Amino acid sequence: MSINMPRLMRNIGLLVITGMLVLITQKVGLKMSILDAIPGMIIIILVATIALIIRDLFPKSIFPAFGWVTILGFLFSMPYNPLSVKFMEYTDKVNFMAITTPLLAFAGLSVGNKIDDLKKMSWKIALISIIVFITIFFACALIAETVLRLRGDI
Repeated sequence: MSINMPRLMRNIGLLVITGMLVLITQKVGLKMSILDAIPGMIIIILVATIALIIRDLFPKSIFPAFGWVTILGFLFSMPYNPLSVKFMEYTDKVNFMAITTPLLAFAGLSVGNKIDDLKKMSWKIALISIIVFITIFFACALIAETVLRLRGDI
């Protein structure tokens, strides 16, 4: 159990570059202030860095760093967390849609690096993908339906 420092430093550099791209995209596309969003972007980069460290500390885990980021973000934003008010105040100034483009690009690159593994799965990967997409669609629809009913919107 040790942290791979060269890889961590390279990944932090990539996170910083991506953060700058997100802020620029936000400014150009949405006319949002870069200065207002910098603290939120720093927080997002710190959470992602913590997730990368956790991934290095548990190398045998099949849980990806992206999963750790999601869990950490969830924990930091929970109402019972004393940090949640400031966490939400700052990260709300970073537009979620501005983050999705580089995120999807990196996900595509990640999958592209494993193309040989995907070829070995042949037609099975298509079947699994369809099942996953359908399941996620209905799960999201069910959650949305439940939340909207609880709020009294439908």
